[in-house]
Amino acid sequence: MNSERNFFLNRIKSVKFAAKGCWILITTEKSIIAQVSIAIFMTIVGFLMNISATEWLFQIIAISIILVAESLNTAIEKMADFIHPEYHEKIGFIKDVSAGAAFFAAIFAVIIGLIIYIPKFI
Repeated sequence: MNSERNFFLNRIKSVKFAAKGCWILITTEKSIIAQVSIAIFMTIVGFLMNISATEWLFQIIAISIILVAESLNTAIEKMADFIHPEYHEKIGFIKDVSAGAAFFAAIFAVIIGLIIYIPKFI
């Protein structure tokens, strides 16, 4: 019984740490703040345009993937800067590739947005 209790307490602690990390991202990282702002705006647009349940699913998935990619990009950049604070070509490469992943997510989110919203204006 004690091991079950410890398991649940550890899960609660994990959620607490994750929520703290999310709050840090939302309140300190400009890229995340920008993406959250865009997500809020697009959510409002979705309600105003009365998008379908399927369109909501795609929009939410696109927003989620962007936020995850931006968060991981931030973590990789912070770790790279911690490990090697001065400029290094290989660290620069790693950071560029990490940013490229977030860029891919943004490109596909824009495509999803265009697929959802262009027909609403035609």
